[in-house]
Amino acid sequence: MRELLGVNPQVLALALARMSESVGNSFLIVVLPLFIATDFITGATFGLTEVFITGFILSIFGFVNSPLQPFTGRLSDSTGRRKVFVLFGLVLIAAASFAYSLATTYWHLVGLRVLQGIAGAFIIPTTVALVNDLATEDNRGGNMGTYNTFRLVGFGVGPVAAGGVVAAGPYSIPFGASTVTITGFDAAFYFAASTATLAFLLVLTLIRDPEIEPSEDEGSVYSAFVVFDKRGENLLDPVFALGAVSFFLAVGIAVFATLGDIVNTRLDQGPEMFGLQFAAFVLAQILLQAPIGRATDFYGRKAFIVAGTIMLVPTTLIQGLIPDLTLFSGLISDPWLMFLARFLQGVAGAMVFAPALALAGDLATKGNSGTTLSVLTMAFGFGVAFGPLLSGFLVAWGFVVPFAFAAGLAAIGVAIVLTQIDEVIVPKRAIPLLGKVT
Repeated sequence: MRELLGVNPQVLALALARMSESVGNSFLIVVLPLFIATDFITGATFGLTEVFITGFILSIFGFVNSPLQPFTGRLSDSTGRRKVFVLFGLVLIAAASFAYSLATTYWHLVGLRVLQGIAGAFIIPTTVALVNDLATEDNRGGNMGTYNTFRLVGFGVGPVAAGGVVAAGPYSIPFGASTVTITGFDAAFYFAASTATLAFLLVLTLIRDPEIEPSEDEGSVYSAFVVFDKRGENLLDPVFALGAVSFFLAVGIAVFATLGDIVNTRLDQGPEMFGLQFAAFVLAQILLQAPIGRATDFYGRKAFIVAGTIMLVPTTLIQGLIPDLTLFSGLISDPWLMFLARFLQGVAGAMVFAPALALAGDLATKGNSGTTLSVLTMAFGFGVAFGPLLSGFLVAWGFVVPFAFAAGLAAIGVAIVLTQIDEVIVPKRAIPLLGKVT
């Protein structure tokens, strides 16, 4: 298997664990709004609308886990251990997922999402650092791409299955001489807890900490966030530059998420088509992350990041121009044109994120993978959380405005990649004209 996929077997095991956990965690994206809309959840809203509370509950995961990631990344570096942090995070995820079945008020849900956000802060940077530690400079891109592919498979499958699990309830389960009945919501929460438990068992039995020396860096937890290049070769520190590009990418992806009703009205389509369009980005990522990551091991990281950020500009902007475009009139319907734009945006994302993680891994000094890579994972998490809020605000000035703004950020990302980021390792088959090797 290692020869076939070109990745470390432990990375495959870790990828399977993250896929399992992601299936259950992404269930909640669909299940929680449905759950909040039922009579199961009541309580004071302090003047806030149900719609606002729903959005707040969903987004708080990102706003909690993102700023905590540097702390957990640095802690894993200082102890020289990764596995224990992943296991602890999975325990929190499983416990919170189960506890949703006991929740009765809005603020129970807020508290459980905060707990899951804390869990994500333990899992996300330490798993990426573990992949980096297990990889070598010759296969780091392939390992990162494969890991992200499996994780995204779980993220894509969860929402598709979640609605069916809820709709098929209640369930009657024989238990001795009696029968236990559980609601569709309880079944979904129990399933989410079980996927996190399976991930825990996979990590516990199949993953071992690589031999790394604990970091001796005595700086503050945010010492990785160096804005300017200390070497004086560029204006920006390369890790900060990669983090900025990751943030711009995530914003471009996420502005679409909160515009479902507007998109459906403009394109005269149903919610099923919107779901398909939303999933198109993930589909492209699943198909391309692994081969692109592997390709960066031969051709270098920067060429793909440059191509991806350039491609991100038109694929983001065009989403805001549909159905005003007449160029494709008669060739493809507006809903499928949106699907195509989202898919191509996913292609752009696949060319940016895994190569950026691999390049950050190349830049990480020995024993500091958690701290260094947390810059990118935190930036991406903030972008995913910030994008929906941004689009909800900017769409008041016109449908195209949030997409144009995100495309503008992507254009800034192109300039940053071209001028502030260099290769660290000499590619086996270098692509010319894309900068020197530092």
